[in-house]
Amino acid sequence: MSGKTLTLLAILTFVAVTVGSFVWFIVTWDKAKEEPVTLIAPAYTIEERIT
Repeated sequence: MSGKTLTLLAILTFVAVTVGSFVWFIVTWDKAKEEPVTLIAPAYTIEERIT
């Protein structure tokens, strides 16, 4: 194999692993186990910012 072929093969492998892991993450996502981000309280309040 030439250097160009190995480089393209490495790039395709990286893309396949990246896309595959993203798909696996989405497929195995359990909404019931995770808390929504909107329920997280802010680190400060408006009154604290003003003073």
